Amino acid sequence: MAKHKKHTNLERRDNDNFAPNEIAILGTNCNTISDLVHKVSERLSNYKLAYFDASHAKEIQENKLSEFTFHHQGNLQITTSGNVNKFEQRLQFAQFDYVFINGNHYQGAKQILILDEEKEASVLKRLEQLDCIQFVIKLTKDTAYFSFLEEKYPHIKNSTCYTIDEFDKIANHINNLIQEKIAPVKGLVLVGGKSTRMGTDKSELNYHGKSQKEAAKELLETSNLETFYSVQSVSEKADEIHDKFLNLGPFGGICSAFQKDPNAAWLVLATDVPFINEEVIQLLLKHRNPSKVATAIKGKGKEFVEPLITIYEPKAYPVLLQYLAQGYSCPRKVLINSDVEIVEIDASFIRNINTPEEFDAAKKEINRH
Repeated sequence: MAKHKKHTNLERRDNDNFAPNEIAILGTNCNTISDLVHKVSERLSNYKLAYFDASHAKEIQENKLSEFTFHHQGNLQITTSGNVNKFEQRLQFAQFDYVFINGNHYQGAKQILILDEEKEASVLKRLEQLDCIQFVIKLTKDTAYFSFLEEKYPHIKNSTCYTIDEFDKIANHINNLIQEKIAPVKGLVLVGGKSTRMGTDKSELNYHGKSQKEAAKELLETSNLETFYSVQSVSEKADEIHDKFLNLGPFGGICSAFQKDPNAAWLVLATDVPFINEEVIQLLLKHRNPSKVATAIKGKGKEFVEPLITIYEPKAYPVLLQYLAQGYSCPRKVLINSDVEIVEIDASFIRNINTPEEFDAAKKEINRH
């Protein structure tokens, strides 16, 4: 008999313990760990980084009031009451490219082991936590590997090893670890809109000798993106993603794509922009910034970005859902109020074609060229 399943089997974000990408540093005192994290972070300032640590205060009063102190330059200090919970932390850390963890307090999915002779007993206590060491740092060149480490992990001596003052090399190694986890980009062509002003399905219009939805899909596939159609009705076709978030227009299509694959970035392309060409798609991909929520096209002289010619990063998914929870389903509103990389191009490339008259004029212009 088939096992009864209570919950829908959803595709999950590829998280570590507390964050999408984390590393615990352990084996020495907390000040040395904190100092290392801050020095390395200075060299990786193009990323969004976080440090997850525990307070060493002996006694604290429980807060009756959560305080959020903002500085006009953008810093925020929070004092609040709350326990560590991996699901809560994953939400809080979803926007970060990399989270450093003080491994003396919390266990990370990946580790950096610092060899400090004074902390041999501490390492022995946490031996089981060292199951995914990325590299080793020695406090001095002469620091030896502990015998129990070699016994448990015979290959540890083959691990990459730095001394504690080699900040540039350590930062470079971590940079590579961040780069390894940057999400692949997939393509999403939005079809099945209402096309009220056009009076006929805009995705089926023929500008380039084929339907515009086919032309848009080929355009993304030319840039080596595995590409899907976003459709409203239930579909069994392998290249179609049907809306799971109903009656939300393009917003629902984007969220449905993330539900299918939350570990991909999605390059979203509408079918009412027939002047978009390969150069524009290449420009967008070239300027992609995975540290931001999205990379979006904006026409020169235009006030707002174009939300339907945009690469949405995996970190955009929780943001979209947070807006939905507040009753908003406008992708542009999300982008305007988020940290977004903007690529400016000539506005003529991103003209929307919405009426039969605009279609005739656009078709003539395309044929002339």
